[in-house]
Amino acid sequence: MERQEDQAPGWDAIDRALAPLYAEQEPRHYGTLIKRSLGGNDPLDGISAYKREEPVPHWHFVTYGLSELYAKESDDPGHSGWGFELTFRLRDDSDATEPPVWALNFLQNLARYVFDSGNAFADGHYLNANGPIAADSDTRIRSVAFVRDPELEPVDSAHGRVEFLQVVGLTNEEELALKRWSTRKVLQAFEPHMPLWITDLERASLMQESEIAAEIAAGTASEGSDTGFVFVDGLSWEQQARRWRKPLTTVVLGARQVGELMALLPLRLPFDKPFSLIGAESRVLFASGRRNAVQADGEDLRLTLTAETLRELIATLQAREGHYVLRSFDILGFTVRKSQIKDADGRVVQTIG
Repeated sequence: MERQEDQAPGWDAIDRALAPLYAEQEPRHYGTLIKRSLGGNDPLDGISAYKREEPVPHWHFVTYGLSELYAKESDDPGHSGWGFELTFRLRDDSDATEPPVWALNFLQNLARYVFDSGNAFADGHYLNANGPIAADSDTRIRSVAFVRDPELEPVDSAHGRVEFLQVVGLTNEEELALKRWSTRKVLQAFEPHMPLWITDLERASLMQESEIAAEIAAGTASEGSDTGFVFVDGLSWEQQARRWRKPLTTVVLGARQVGELMALLPLRLPFDKPFSLIGAESRVLFASGRRNAVQADGEDLRLTLTAETLRELIATLQAREGHYVLRSFDILGFTVRKSQIKDADGRVVQTIG
């Protein structure tokens, strides 16, 4: 495998982690011609792909570039770069000797999101792709979860620790299931039908399997959701003074997030678990309590809701543009605005609300 610099202790550490699995196989490696630091568009220095036959035929991809490959540049001595590299297992029953190009672009796009947003992925995270993960396909796989690669242990490089996060392709229904319960536990329920969590673009939703659906429903009902927050575009809130009455607090959010909020609040607050909406400049935290309360702290807003008010909120708020008020908590209102879903090229593909 060719690499771009002679001294690359971070690169060597990744190779050492892969050696027990692929000592006898030379990978297909796809390097970046112009590195991002030199003005190129691709953040990864390279991606290796290994062809596997067990447990089902698939490609195993591993990235190089989210960790520090050549020199230590970050201030964190314990972690190399972002602290992880991505892996991806893609089912392929063909005799192809090269992996599909879209998978390489897909991994570059995920890395680009990390570098551009500053949001690092971690075990248990998930992300909706706003469309098929394989561009120009009709696959139902339109979301991904991140889980520690089941075959690659974290490795210590000269620049710090690196773990391997596997990207797992999911349907939208499966993504909702893990939001409502737990990423790890839902993926464990999927594993008998999804060995090594290999992504199969041709498969249907596993939520159609009655045993899986029943197991997830039971876990959700008994444990609630592990999802403590969601990121929200266009989130804001304001307080309006009123004569002889307490100020009116209004939370503004997009219609797209209403469904998530209504699905997750009853799986968090009754279990005494808070839940947060996080925007670019503000945060709204929901908590359960015996009395309704509003507390503002800088750009953060804390809403304490009784069980009665939570039930009314769920029955009242809709994913449709408009203003919604609560009789049981008349100093709190919600304004819902239309949400636009865009593809990777920035084109609006759906409007909600």
